[in-house]
Amino acid sequence: MEGTDTMTLTVLTPEKTLLECTVSRVSLPASKGPFVVLRNHAPVISSLEEGNLVYTSQGNEGRIHVLSGFVEVNENRITVCAEV
Repeated sequence: MEGTDTMTLTVLTPEKTLLECTVSRVSLPASKGPFVVLRNHAPVISSLEEGNLVYTSQGNEGRIHVLSGFVEVNENRITVCAEV
């Protein structure tokens, strides 16, 4: 990874890998309420509801509108399987 505060974000859809990049922050629209993932976040698996997945990569903010899905956070890797 490029820096000490980075993680890998992978966003998968049924059709393809939509995004794979290094990020410093990810905000997710979880079913129990939105949450933010920073480096060294505790492992978690959560369902997602409709909303925006917002990530910061190299100082730039990106957004992906998610209809539903799941996220797994483990060892500074964030894997999202979603309908977009």
